[in-house]
Amino acid sequence: MKAFEESGSGAAAEPSSVGELATYLGGEVVGDPGRRIDGAASAESAGPSQITFALDQRTLETAAGAGCVVIPPGLQAGAGRTCIRVPQPKLAFVKLLERMWPAVAPEPGIDPQAQVHRSARLGSGVRIEAFAVIEAEAQIGAGSVLGCGAVVGRGNRVGEQCRIYPRVVLYPGVTLQDRVIVHAGVVIGSDGFGYVSDGVQARKFPQLGTVVIESDVEIGANSTIDRGALGETRIGRGTKLDNLVQIGHNVRIGRHCLVAAQTGIGGSAVVGDGVIIAGQVGIADHARIGDGVTLGGKSGVPAGRFLTRGVYWGVPARPLDEVKRQLAALALLAKRRGERGRAAK
Repeated sequence: MKAFEESGSGAAAEPSSVGELATYLGGEVVGDPGRRIDGAASAESAGPSQITFALDQRTLETAAGAGCVVIPPGLQAGAGRTCIRVPQPKLAFVKLLERMWPAVAPEPGIDPQAQVHRSARLGSGVRIEAFAVIEAEAQIGAGSVLGCGAVVGRGNRVGEQCRIYPRVVLYPGVTLQDRVIVHAGVVIGSDGFGYVSDGVQARKFPQLGTVVIESDVEIGANSTIDRGALGETRIGRGTKLDNLVQIGHNVRIGRHCLVAAQTGIGGSAVVGDGVIIAGQVGIADHARIGDGVTLGGKSGVPAGRFLTRGVYWGVPARPLDEVKRQLAALALLAKRRGERGRAAK
């Protein structure tokens, strides 16, 4: 098939009145419902025909030049301001962005510089860009996009409406379910870090397992997800991984988790549903993180530790209230020692 151009992100919708946008969001108008809105911007840069959002009074004051501001109940709009009140302003703003800049389906086709094995199976509306490689017996679901230089290994399964960005590598033995987004430079299915000493050197433990990425997962740029040693590594439905996240072999991450950048999760660790993991967190092998746990930035979870529901922080990770008490006690101790030292002089 002939080469093709990359599709754009889509033009903004036609201008709408504040009243129309409020109806769309199920919100309440404060001010002029007839004001016309044709774009969106940050609070700092929004102009008289643009909409933005504010969660607090300071941000609302910063957005003085905006045509309309989406605000929560209880926030005072101020005289002469046009606002829309909704329970969750940031979520409502996302919905407005999706309305104003609707996604445009990429142009389907196979670039002549791509390599697609004759035994591979492609669904309808698939787009394969230049220098991408699809190996034998791989399957690509309808409407999925494979970016420049991406590789789908032998026998892999990629579901429908997936977006695989340039230079992604899916080793053999990887399954992506539907609507998975994989950003540039990600490697999925590489060997786990497993070795056994024979008394002289470290011998590699064969990495024979698989990786399953469930539907609606998003994986940030240059992240790596190792294959299971004998079983599978699995990322649950709706989970989002930031850039530069390392997932070890046989790790299981539950549904709708958020994992921030530079987090590393060791082999066979289990993370429950709805977990929030901040940046640079280290979780050692065989640790278990219960449903709904939040781990603060740079926390460390030792091997085999089991954390139940709550907020944890520190190295080793402890309940946040406990950490605060200890820090307060240390600060008080330092203050008293300083006072004693001054008194002695």
